[in-house]
Amino acid sequence: MFKSKQLPDCFYQNKPILICPNKPTPNHSLYLSNLDDQKFLRFSIKYLYVYKNSVCIEKLKSSLSMVLVDYYPLAGRLRISEDNEEKLEVDCNGEGALFAEAFMDYTVEEFVEASRWPNMSWRKFLYRVEAQSFLGIPPLVIQVTRFRCGGMVLCISINHCICDGIGSSQFLHAWAHLTNKPNADLSIHPIHCRHLLRPHTPPKVTFTHPEFTNHTPHSEGHIDLTQFLQSQPLVPVCLTFTPSDILRVKKLCIPSLKCTSFEALASHTWRCWIKSLNPPSSLKIKLLFSANIRKMLKPELPQGYYGNGFVLGCAETTAKELINANVHHGVKLVQEAKKSLSNDYAKSMIDFLEQQRVKPDLSASLVISQWSHLGFEDLDFGEGKPVHMGPLVSEIYCLFLPVVGNLDAIKVLVSVPESFADKFEYYMNDLSHREVKFGVEEHGEVKKMLI
Repeated sequence: MFKSKQLPDCFYQNKPILICPNKPTPNHSLYLSNLDDQKFLRFSIKYLYVYKNSVCIEKLKSSLSMVLVDYYPLAGRLRISEDNEEKLEVDCNGEGALFAEAFMDYTVEEFVEASRWPNMSWRKFLYRVEAQSFLGIPPLVIQVTRFRCGGMVLCISINHCICDGIGSSQFLHAWAHLTNKPNADLSIHPIHCRHLLRPHTPPKVTFTHPEFTNHTPHSEGHIDLTQFLQSQPLVPVCLTFTPSDILRVKKLCIPSLKCTSFEALASHTWRCWIKSLNPPSSLKIKLLFSANIRKMLKPELPQGYYGNGFVLGCAETTAKELINANVHHGVKLVQEAKKSLSNDYAKSMIDFLEQQRVKPDLSASLVISQWSHLGFEDLDFGEGKPVHMGPLVSEIYCLFLPVVGNLDAIKVLVSVPESFADKFEYYMNDLSHREVKFGVEEHGEVKKMLI
């Protein structure tokens, strides 16, 4: 397995500064919807861009101060709501985004050749804010790292409670637009109001929401896969699927089934993940995936809504059923999960979270988040598009990433236990029609390691 090279240290000539909106902005508390301040979203999404040519630092600072006039909540600070200590809100105080400048004795070519996926040394690309909790970290933290070759790395950390992936992409493109055309208007104006997703009074929960509920009894034989994964040394596995690869995955569906690239690749990834971990055959497993609800709701969310506008789709089966069937079975489950999502389902989920502020059921779940087809790879600050785009870190959550230069390709990134990585990679790359039955011992490999 390829070992990603460790990076040299960053050098900071100056202390980070706060970039504030360059005009007065509203000073108020911004309500966050139940989709925004979910407990499992209380972290920052960290985006990493690598460019062959650096953009003028002063130009980036100036355009950032401009775009923060429109996106002023990102210049505020998160805090606990005065009305409900279980909810968060944004104090839109214009305090500013944290901006750091650094230098690394490295080149773009060296980075691309030696660092195919995230490792711990990549964290050097983002200034570490010392804080007692994530509430003490500015919602927007940016570091620009110049390379000796004239290239640069742009790392952006955006608090997930304020933006989802679509919202993050919208903000980043607005920033790039004003960097290139400082006097231009934004093509899409941000919609700040989160009251569009307020719960009913009283709440009306009309669905069971399996994405949050765990119906498996915690018996002596119960296995928490996430707990197991987090107890192991993890390594990232990153695989690129070209359009022809994705077509081959679709052909693994027997009998054939019309499906999207996401449905086929999500099913294949889920199946290979379970197959490599080899849990007990009777274990109930789930695939959770983010689904955009902006156009699903009635009325639709307006263009420019940059808050969290997604719910989790949930496919369920047992390990044995997923493995012993071919990709067709998983695809059908994903399609059924997508079909169940509707305006009523989304509003029921919002009301469910009003009653129970719980995290999703991750006990035996693979979570997939899709970053492809959101425009991330097209971000151009005036010196061309990036040669690399992806996350700063790799987690046990699976990301479907864009591939720079190939719009229809998808890069799959997920961290798995080091002892399972080669097996997972083998199964992911095996696109033949050979089928291997589950055939595990009674307790399975994962359970034997837990005992």
